[in-house]
Amino acid sequence: MEFAEFALVCERLEALAARLEMRDLIASLLPGLDEAELTIFVRFIQGRVFPDWSPEKLGIGPNLLYEAVAYVAGRKRADVVRLVNETGDAGLAVERLLAKRQQSAFFSDSLSLAEVHALLVRTASASGAQSQQAKMRLLRQGFGAMTPREARYFARLVLAELRIGIGEGTVRDAIALAFELEPALIEHAQQARNDLGEVALLARIGPEALREVSIVPFRPVRLMLAQQGTIAQQLADFGPVAVEYKYDGSRIQFHRVGQIGRCWSRRLEEVTHALPEVVEALLAATSGDVILDAEVVAVGPDGRPLPFQTVLRRFRRKHGVAEAREAIALVPRVFDCLYADGETLLDRPLAERRARLEAQLGDHLAPQQVLDDEEAVRAVYEQALADGNEGVMLKLPASPYTPGARGRAWVKIKPEVETLDLAVVGAGWGEGRRAGAFGTYELAVQDRGQLLGVGRVATGMTDEDLAALHALFKDLVIAESGNTVTLEPQAVFEVGYSEIQKSPNYASGYALRFPRFVRVREDKGVDEVETLETLEARYRRQATQNGGNGTSTVE
Repeated sequence: MEFAEFALVCERLEALAARLEMRDLIASLLPGLDEAELTIFVRFIQGRVFPDWSPEKLGIGPNLLYEAVAYVAGRKRADVVRLVNETGDAGLAVERLLAKRQQSAFFSDSLSLAEVHALLVRTASASGAQSQQAKMRLLRQGFGAMTPREARYFARLVLAELRIGIGEGTVRDAIALAFELEPALIEHAQQARNDLGEVALLARIGPEALREVSIVPFRPVRLMLAQQGTIAQQLADFGPVAVEYKYDGSRIQFHRVGQIGRCWSRRLEEVTHALPEVVEALLAATSGDVILDAEVVAVGPDGRPLPFQTVLRRFRRKHGVAEAREAIALVPRVFDCLYADGETLLDRPLAERRARLEAQLGDHLAPQQVLDDEEAVRAVYEQALADGNEGVMLKLPASPYTPGARGRAWVKIKPEVETLDLAVVGAGWGEGRRAGAFGTYELAVQDRGQLLGVGRVATGMTDEDLAALHALFKDLVIAESGNTVTLEPQAVFEVGYSEIQKSPNYASGYALRFPRFVRVREDKGVDEVETLETLEARYRRQATQNGGNGTSTVE
């Protein structure tokens, strides 16, 4: 497949509104792709260059891309920025600029899909003192060989925002349709391999190849997620629950083979180097080869847990780890076992996984009680809070481990105001004491690969927060219009609110009443933010809890 054809497919998908039509178009193309093209196409159509578990990153921000486009178009960087501001879309701006390019020396034979992928792999591999110059040369090479339409989608791909409305579920269903398989088989393989590109190759082979897929050590899988709920409702709907503490720490996935142990964060970034004592502790505590789900907690001299941000400082550290290790004590709390001695446990019920975990782990086991009485559960909850934890988790003993899934198999109970994890997609310049920095931030939920606005947050930030947030976002500006900017969606805010209201003012159809900044979720990626579906479910639950009231509309 030529990259020009891929760009045309993206343009057709962008024009479609119906999910089934998108699925059908993608499905019609998959059987005709060769082995290498199939993997690349499936990743690219999701706006990804590498699978989620891969440590490879492009390392290209908007500013570097603008410089490359300016060079190829024979324009000034300011011209690129101005057009991005006008369109609000770097891809469209690049397309228009290259349609009028003044340089004529860049034209060459069109690039294939595989050639574009190879160029991006070389870009990600550039390292050292001259890495930015090397990335710039490769970007110029790519844009110089492309038509304006190709350049639109190449720019968006580089910035990881393809904007064609394709989510993972659509691609999963397209693979199933293309190769006449059950979507559940595709989903099962995706949970283990964490790469739909590879899963598509297995689907072409047939159902047995998919059934034989298992997780393997040193390739992390997504973590299972929880949703908020209530003790009474969970017991009423499901009966006995496994009650565990909800720690104010950071999730890790620990893999061991022989005497080698490695750790990954919630965002599937390897953090082995930053957590040497955690790796040592789990190597000493485990027997056999395992993959474990755990929380890392920072503890003070009195043994009580320290705030979540204390742990994150260690996760981010690349230098001075030995000194930081002396200053901050980190301990693991292990609560699940995904793999043991060559056997995948994802499909086993929690009760069985717990038994295997207890057999494999000699220390650092998170306490668990199976209870069916609300007062007994509430007593554990109160004790968890007294011990300095966030609350409790209620888990269904019969539930499998479903990577990346959020549902009522795991429910979190916390005393704080209701919160949402939302993508940050824009900002507004501040006034008064906030002048010179961003004072408000635009928030969005996820819906099938698109980010839909759900409001703005401007409260809850200290002066120190404002300065730190401005430093975080100032290099992520894609476009600017008047007092507002569009940001490359890379960061996640945890935001408290008093109520969800219907609103025609935001693309999601909803708005938050009295939103308040809680913290940056540096352990989460944009693909983990609240979905429109779960936001709507919260809205309905809110109405039920209020006896039918509390469903007002913001005009």
